[in-house]
Amino acid sequence: MQPSSSTTQRRIIAGLGNPGREYIRSRHNVGFQVIDRLAAKHGLRFSKMMSRAIIATGEINGIKVVLVKPQTFMNESGLSVGPIVKYYKADFRDLLVIYDDLDLPVAQVRMRRFGGSGGHNGMKSIIARVGSDDFPRLRIGIGRPPGRMDPMDYVLHSFSDADLELMDEAYERAVQGIERWLVDDIDRVMNVVNAAEDQNKGEGREPTVV
Repeated sequence: MQPSSSTTQRRIIAGLGNPGREYIRSRHNVGFQVIDRLAAKHGLRFSKMMSRAIIATGEINGIKVVLVKPQTFMNESGLSVGPIVKYYKADFRDLLVIYDDLDLPVAQVRMRRFGGSGGHNGMKSIIARVGSDDFPRLRIGIGRPPGRMDPMDYVLHSFSDADLELMDEAYERAVQGIERWLVDDIDRVMNVVNAAEDQNKGEGREPTVV
């Protein structure tokens, strides 16, 4: 397998969320959940502060990585991610952002090579600060809010116990997708990740709110 870009560059993997214990289980924090799981699996610790983010550095599958958890709150994620990308002189292809997506069913995982923000405020901030939308992203589905519930309230709600079981499986698939992205061409990674998710579509369901 060949990595998606130069192995001389560190890969920057940013998981988005809101800091604070009250948000740990919220739908908006799936990026934190995935990156925490990735770090734990490979023995990396979030022990440094940089540009208003907690970071972990090390290697995964022989590739140098910087794992980033912005502590700015979601809407200003770019204030952390932008300066870190510039500090490491990272190519856009070496940045992967993980975040929640209202337009995907609960627990669906999708990878894209590039694209707009899709209305996600954290991504809007990153695109503005990085100066491009030409970087990969991994979206984790959280479903649409039920009835007339305000999306802003919905994303800050915790998952129900039933949905947490589905999300646990989604987090593991997301970690596997990231590991593959580190060592393989982005197009092949997208084909594998998205094709597998297409097979799981029948398992997607409406979210429950507690």
